[in-house]
Amino acid sequence: MFRKFEYLLMGQQTSSVARASRPEEVMGSFIRQRSSGLACARSQEKEMEEIEQLELIEDVEYISQLPDECLAYIFQKLESADRNQCSLVCKRWHWVEAQGRQRLSLLANTELGPVLPALLCRFQHLTKLALRCDRKAKSINDTALFLVGRYCLQLKKLKLKGCKQLTDEGIERFSKICSPLRKISCGSCSFGARGVNSILRHCSYLEDFTVKRLRGLAEGPSELIEPGCCKLRRLCLKELYNAQLFAPLIAGSKNLHTLTLCKNSGNWDKIFEIATQHIPNLVELHMERLHLSDRGLHAVSKCNNLEVLHVVKTPECTSLGLSAVAEGCRRLRKLHLDGWKSNRIGDNGLISVAWKCKDLQELVLIGINATAASLGLMAANCLRLERLALCSSDTVGDLELSCIIIKCHSLKRLCIKGCPITDQGMQALATGCPDLVKVKVKKCRGVTAGSAAFLLAHRPSLIVSLDREALVVEPEIARITERPVPAARPSRSISQGRSPLAKVRLALVAGGSFVTWNLLRRSSPVES
Repeated sequence: MFRKFEYLLMGQQTSSVARASRPEEVMGSFIRQRSSGLACARSQEKEMEEIEQLELIEDVEYISQLPDECLAYIFQKLESADRNQCSLVCKRWHWVEAQGRQRLSLLANTELGPVLPALLCRFQHLTKLALRCDRKAKSINDTALFLVGRYCLQLKKLKLKGCKQLTDEGIERFSKICSPLRKISCGSCSFGARGVNSILRHCSYLEDFTVKRLRGLAEGPSELIEPGCCKLRRLCLKELYNAQLFAPLIAGSKNLHTLTLCKNSGNWDKIFEIATQHIPNLVELHMERLHLSDRGLHAVSKCNNLEVLHVVKTPECTSLGLSAVAEGCRRLRKLHLDGWKSNRIGDNGLISVAWKCKDLQELVLIGINATAASLGLMAANCLRLERLALCSSDTVGDLELSCIIIKCHSLKRLCIKGCPITDQGMQALATGCPDLVKVKVKKCRGVTAGSAAFLLAHRPSLIVSLDREALVVEPEIARITERPVPAARPSRSISQGRSPLAKVRLALVAGGSFVTWNLLRRSSPVES
């Protein structure tokens, strides 16, 4: 054993001596090791350089290199709360955000007065300002409003709501120094006719004027509201006690484009008889809950350029007045009628509209018992009718709906609410009105989810909205909710009208509706 082990040791020594006796191999291996070490060192140096470059890149703030104009444009796309957060990031953002802000809404309580100068100095480019105060709180006074006119030199739109501490003197001082105003809205304020006249007298660029619940008009005798030097294009009067004081303003505004009167006391027949002779350019007229009769509608018919007319909840108006309007205002594009279920406006007035106003594009009938005679003629003559709403009518049923479907080829949106229609009338929409985009049905007891599923199967692009079962059927939703159905027994026959995918879509959209499920079972019998 010892000799064998010695022999093995001697063999190893001879082999190592033999390998060591070759100097060129030793030198080559040394060079290879050295070159590989240099390569590793170079690669490590490159990696270190790349890391340093990345660290330098991370340290660079590209947002700081943006021009102020670009940063202000980004801030304009944000909501008010997000803009307020961004203004706290740094001094530069705080300054840029203030210089680029053009709209501001403030809670106009008494506490705003001491800090108002600082706020207005910060936002020097405001064009729209809203001052709102709570009902139970004290609002800003005349001094604060004067500061608004002094600092906001570019102000064009002002909204005052609930500012009960403002007086006629304060409004007059403000209007003298804030002439560039183009739009003013006053709601639930305490100043009266004197303040309104000062606004109309000094704000020569005023185009849009809204007055709501002005308390100062109801306290004692007031002066009439004169046109002043402004050129009003839009006037809105809502919930005013002595709204007749604005009659000279309405008659004297020759450039008036839109007039809105809502819940104002007094008789308006005489006012319209005088005013409509002086406002030939009136295009939009909204009347709601006014003491108005056919006499006033006859006066409205003198506005030959009228295109939009809303007559809402004026129970003394009848078909005779509507016929007079149709005779004089043949350019009507939008007509909204709310009869308040007084049954004084019916087929006779609507037939006159159908014969005279052939450019009608939008018709809304609420509480008016129209029949197939008027609705069919309306659909046949008004070839541009695109939007139709029939609400709270006891006479609009499947027959009236079928007349509309057959003759109204340009209809895009249809709304039916509180009418005695059924699934049979709804299913007729599957073949008529080729341009129809959306159908909305509410409070119609005869309509079920089965009709909505039927329409979706025959017109996949149609949007059907039902509220009876809180069901909204849209093609996008139907496509998203498609999912594999568990394997069922093979069917013996499939109806030619529907594909299996359409049946699955109907079942999914109906949301487990019993009516729709029975409809599917009957259309596709299954082997027992």
